[in-house]
Amino acid sequence: METRFSFTKDAPEGYKAMLGVEQYLHQCGLENNLLSLIKLRVSQMNGCAFCIDMHWKDSRALGEAESRLYSLDAWRECPYYSDRERAALSWAEALTHLTDGHVPDRLYEQVHLHFTNRELADLSLAVATINAWNRVLISARAVPGTYTARNAHDTEQAHAVSR
Repeated sequence: METRFSFTKDAPEGYKAMLGVEQYLHQCGLENNLLSLIKLRVSQMNGCAFCIDMHWKDSRALGEAESRLYSLDAWRECPYYSDRERAALSWAEALTHLTDGHVPDRLYEQVHLHFTNRELADLSLAVATINAWNRVLISARAVPGTYTARNAHDTEQAHAVSR
């Protein structure tokens, strides 16, 4: 498979705007491990091989256990995730699959038990952003395997630098 286009080279202003959102998300207060799990799960759902590769490596660089990563697509059946993480994963999946055109009130109420209004807004922005990255990179046919995660300290900015 060959890359069709380069987002960074062919649309640098759009790329820069997306990086601005990423920078905001990495300083918004949501846990980096949680953001990485959400990005990986949404990328799995969307079938974005480049982003799966990236966020798997970033998660490992942040110290994430392999057992949690291997079982992420079956997180409901595994004991490895906290209630807060389960709420975030539920929210991410609902926003990624808006088949009914909305997120059910019952889910919102369950998730809101674990997230403040600000955190929920930031979580929603994180989900929307990874969905956008997935769509751009899938359409570009970005080739996985070239991404290298940095150490845990630098991983926060690795997402922005690599695209």
